[in-house]
Amino acid sequence: MSNYDLIVVGAGPAGLLAAGRAAERGGRVLILEKMQQPGRKLLITGKGRCNITNNAAIHDFITHVYPNGRFLRNAFSRFYSDDIIELLQKYGVEISLERGGRYFPASNKASDIRKALLKWINELKVQVLTGYSAEKLLIENNILKGVQTNNQKIFSKSLVLATGGKSYPATGSTGDGYALARQAGHSVTKPLPALVPLETEGVIAKKLQGLTLKNVKATVWINGKKSSEAFGEMLFTHFGLTGPIILTLSRTVVDEMHKGNKVEISIDLKPALDEQKLDSRLIRDLNEYGKKKIINVFRYWLPASMIPVIMELSGIDPEKECHQVSSKERKKIRFLLKNLVFKVSGHRSFREAIITAGGIPTNEISPKTMESKIVSGLYFAGEIIDLDAETGGYNLQIAYSTGWLAGDSCLTGI
Repeated sequence: MSNYDLIVVGAGPAGLLAAGRAAERGGRVLILEKMQQPGRKLLITGKGRCNITNNAAIHDFITHVYPNGRFLRNAFSRFYSDDIIELLQKYGVEISLERGGRYFPASNKASDIRKALLKWINELKVQVLTGYSAEKLLIENNILKGVQTNNQKIFSKSLVLATGGKSYPATGSTGDGYALARQAGHSVTKPLPALVPLETEGVIAKKLQGLTLKNVKATVWINGKKSSEAFGEMLFTHFGLTGPIILTLSRTVVDEMHKGNKVEISIDLKPALDEQKLDSRLIRDLNEYGKKKIINVFRYWLPASMIPVIMELSGIDPEKECHQVSSKERKKIRFLLKNLVFKVSGHRSFREAIITAGGIPTNEISPKTMESKIVSGLYFAGEIIDLDAETGGYNLQIAYSTGWLAGDSCLTGI
């Protein structure tokens, strides 16, 4: 095959941005994608709606990125949320802003984002080969020369590894890029599932499966010590806990569990009320409905499906009248409303993880160019880098920005 200015391995959002930007600068660009269609992972982002990006300012954005958000300052200064929105609008995507600063296509179709990016690279005459896997990097004297794919060698001045992590392997993210990076002399921080549902001990979650709670606070406890917390929405499942705040906290949980630590999550069902105010509320209601059965008053405090579960945990006779509830029993109710505790027994697999934590350490990559500090001409973009963020469009923006910067940098001087 002919020589190229750039080969991009992986046709996800990072790879497409790298290829498009390099082609904009006049480069001859080839994308190798092992799946049969490019941009497949984009189709499942945001539950099929695609949370394109977030309108957070850069200084705020990087606080949502782990383990080293500062690494992205230069990439974000070169290509940021307004830039990807402008690009997508140019190709006919109407965009709407929702709560939490999250941008979505107005159509609620992730396929519109994929279609726009593919139209962009097609107009720029980027060549895309699907069904092609990168088997081996061609490196001489720590200089990238090309890649071997499907038993043939393709030569290029530069190469961007944008193979993703290990989350949602059915879309092609199976960790292939890590082996290629190791071949080039890079280390790999152990990949772990992030933004992933959590499994819990006991039957409480199973009894509550399908119930969504809004405006609650979840707190992570590591070996009995408070670690992190999040406020918002969560969901009970047959195996445990999920939903936005649980996914956000899962990074800490998974990391600590793999270190062998004991992890618990407590749910505050009444975060707007401190202990004293909640106690006053309980006293008032118990007095007001003195002759009613306690189980009938619980409906003022909890969703219907939670009542039998909390009643059982409290140990109070559901037939007991409110005026018979003792101070000790009231304190038990108050405790459960503020501290519904779950012991975390595990987490779901990469098949259910939205993103991958771990990957190529940022100290082995130039933040100004995304070029490898080990092999000249080798660049990294997207999820393969040891960067991951909370939900809200942050992870896709990391992919766009690192991809764009890699594609821009590799054409400098060519």
